Amino acid sequence: MSVLDRIVDDTRDEVKRRKKELPIKELKKQIERRSDGARPFSEALTRPGVSLIAEHKRRSPSAGFIREGSEVKEVVQAYERGGAAALSILTEPFHFAGSLDDLREARTAARLPILRKDFIVHRYQLYEAAAAGADAILLIVAALDVKDLSELLHEARELDLDALVEVHNEEELEAALEIEADVLGINNRNLSDFSVDIERTYELLADIPAGKTVVSESGFRTRDQLDELERVGVDAVLIGETLMRAPDIEAAVRDLTGFAELT
Repeated sequence: MSVLDRIVDDTRDEVKRRKKELPIKELKKQIERRSDGARPFSEALTRPGVSLIAEHKRRSPSAGFIREGSEVKEVVQAYERGGAAALSILTEPFHFAGSLDDLREARTAARLPILRKDFIVHRYQLYEAAAAGADAILLIVAALDVKDLSELLHEARELDLDALVEVHNEEELEAALEIEADVLGINNRNLSDFSVDIERTYELLADIPAGKTVVSESGFRTRDQLDELERVGVDAVLIGETLMRAPDIEAAVRDLTGFAELT
């Protein structure tokens, strides 16, 4: 069983538990009571240059704990000061040590749009995301069949959630295009063994039609790499571990975004 399969199985079990603990009708009430306005996620990715989605990530199956003792508030505020366009908050509890509380804290601490980074396998998680303050959700093509993928994308749109639809190969890209996904994430990390190959972005990019927003995920560390992504037409990049390990998070973000050059 691959790492992805184990995580998906754990997620399905956890969703069953949470549905009993907090029924979806209660989540709908929470969504209705939300008073803060929307923060359009997809729009933040299409500003000039390569937009940075800065990720809060406590641990990973391959790296273990990344920045123990860090507070969500401090991290996301450093991301915002450094010029990030959006936030990604990992909420998966068992393998990444995340939670929806992390997302809620980020929503209060920063003004940037927020992606709920998790393994979405059930519509219940969409309502959880919206109630907690997410502006977008991640849909991983490798974790879903096309029918479920399409239904989750449609329901996310009904909840005014943008969706980052993540692919790893040509077959998954075809599925994402079949369901008319608007924002495509190319993950350079293999979710079976967690190895990284940034060439995957360049290989798949040629098959993406004009008009789609493209996000490259995993493996990028330098401004030169982001400049190359901009040159080939990538709209945004998602970076987590490199920033979470940086001694000075704000400075690391500024190095990538060039935000210091504009102030």
